[in-house]
Amino acid sequence: MGLSSTEFLLNLLLLTVLFAISTSAPFKCTSSSSSTCHALIDYIPPNTTSLSSLKTLFSVKNLRSILGANNLPLSTPSNNNVPAQTTIKIPFPCICSNGTGISNSKPIYIVQPGDILDHIAREVFSGLVTFQEIAAVNSIPDANVIEAGQKLRIPLPCSCDEVGGERVVHYGHIVESGSTLEVIAEEYGTSKDILMSLNNGVNDTSLLAGQILDVPLQACNSSVTTSSLDYPLLVPNGTYAFTANSCVRCKCDSANNWILQCEPSGLTIANSTWSTCPPMKCDGADNLSIGNSTNAGCNTTTCAYAGFSNQTILTALATVSTCPASTPGSGSDNYASSSGMSWKFLIISLHLFLLCVYPLQ
Repeated sequence: MGLSSTEFLLNLLLLTVLFAISTSAPFKCTSSSSSTCHALIDYIPPNTTSLSSLKTLFSVKNLRSILGANNLPLSTPSNNNVPAQTTIKIPFPCICSNGTGISNSKPIYIVQPGDILDHIAREVFSGLVTFQEIAAVNSIPDANVIEAGQKLRIPLPCSCDEVGGERVVHYGHIVESGSTLEVIAEEYGTSKDILMSLNNGVNDTSLLAGQILDVPLQACNSSVTTSSLDYPLLVPNGTYAFTANSCVRCKCDSANNWILQCEPSGLTIANSTWSTCPPMKCDGADNLSIGNSTNAGCNTTTCAYAGFSNQTILTALATVSTCPASTPGSGSDNYASSSGMSWKFLIISLHLFLLCVYPLQ
């Protein structure tokens, strides 16, 4: 039975809406074409899967990278189930090219028998990309012609740009039904104006459930030097990451004054650079290693992670004052004097009150 003109128009409208929802707008990336960084993106699996399967699908080298991005315990097993329609953050490398950002060489998807590009884009990668974008980045002239076993680069949207003069982690956030820019901005510590600026003037009227927004995440301040191989080490709030060939684990918690907290990872290391983790002690501090602190009066001195080279792990001593703030221009003697004056004033006032209530006979 053929469709009526009304049914045809309704179906066409539905397909148009679905296409709009699944299409990811390119993220602006005006940094130099060689700029690279680390980015995050939401993924909502259509079916129940496992952390190990997600690691393979997105070509993530170490499972702990996914665990850290989602602040999951490091002991979480790789076969742990991820239920269908559950949002999970995926870390990936980003590179700037022609004014936009795309994932840098990863993930790589191997075409399965019966696959078509539209299925890979919409179902396998849940609309994070379009089939046209996959075809373009892989120089496929006919999107209907792909072969089983063929390796496809999947161009996830991302950015490496600074925001407000600050380095941030750009996060591809999938908009939930009923959400607003104000709600998203408050949840991730940014502003509605910034979200509108980064996302081509999007507003609450044009915001769609399933849309991918570029959300800038503030990272903790660190002591990592510009000469370090992992500079800039950007770890956003509520996450942790491994660096220095996985010898060091760093976490960011805004409750710690946005200061990156690093410590030895305790992992067994075996790679082409180091067979074991090198020493992590600070010069000028007896037996003080990365993550350890010592107190002297009102000052707390911490041995902080400062980066790494091919041979060593760099450290730096960071001192923070824990003394209570005093009134400018007043010392402890002045405070005592002021306190004494206050007590004298209180006693005199009390005497005057009693005289008024109980006058001398």
